[in-house]
Amino acid sequence: MAHPALPPGVSVFERGWLSANNIVLEGPEGATLVDSGYASHSEQTVALVESALGPHPLVQLLNTHLHSDHCGGNAALQARYPGLQTWIPPGEAEAVRAWDETRLSYQHTGQQCPRFGFDGLLQPGTERRLGQQTWQVHAAPGHDPHSVILFEPASATLISADALWENGFGVVFPELDGIAAFDEVAATLDLIERLSPRTVVPGHGAVFHDVASALTTARRRLDGFVRSPERHQQYATKVLLKFKLLEWQQIGLDDLQRWMQQTPHMREAARRMGGASEEAWLSELVAQLVASGAARLQGQQLLNA
Repeated sequence: MAHPALPPGVSVFERGWLSANNIVLEGPEGATLVDSGYASHSEQTVALVESALGPHPLVQLLNTHLHSDHCGGNAALQARYPGLQTWIPPGEAEAVRAWDETRLSYQHTGQQCPRFGFDGLLQPGTERRLGQQTWQVHAAPGHDPHSVILFEPASATLISADALWENGFGVVFPELDGIAAFDEVAATLDLIERLSPRTVVPGHGAVFHDVASALTTARRRLDGFVRSPERHQQYATKVLLKFKLLEWQQIGLDDLQRWMQQTPHMREAARRMGGASEEAWLSELVAQLVASGAARLQGQQLLNA
């Protein structure tokens, strides 16, 4: 939907989890979409774009990063709009060409993303004409080492992806692989502060304007993770399980155990718990989700709540 604080021609589809928000930028040379949502929502994504554009084509698709909730609709949009030009950050170009689902994180997270191609790279430090404005491309590592954010200086509008939400930021996925990345999160927050946006379009949640408060919240959260990395690990595993539960809606506990054993990030999290068995660890994780109201148990079935 259009938002009065956004530049002309820019509108946002605020999606619920599983999908990231989609941003439409309409201009005289055609429309651009930033991020395409999750695979299981791809029909809805296509319908939203069709409704917004009517008879006009979608000519460009940009991905801020290649997590499944940001690019899972790419293949469906490419099928719907022949000739659609797709642009991705450069860091995972070779992985996309080879469709290496391990390097692209889908295997490690137990998520799905239909194969897609791309036509060009969003090089940090460059500018791109999108819709009616010229947007700067900035590297934004931390949540994902290859992520970019987009900034339009005239209106001071930032498309922040998962680098900054109104109440935090996304899971720092490199940390789950034992790769230090909290410093990169801090550096990206510093970059956003230097850009001084007045309006932020986050990857999840509503458009917001109180950027100073959001940065304070994000830094406080980051400080807690730095002091207690196991807290971040616990948070991340809850996010991954809740994400899949949103996709499944319900799953038997035996099937859940098998999924965990097949999902490297979950297996590694269980291993880091030390003496606890995988079964005990997963039971405790499920109990925490139920206690928080994010899930409920019905016999041997775990249901989304």
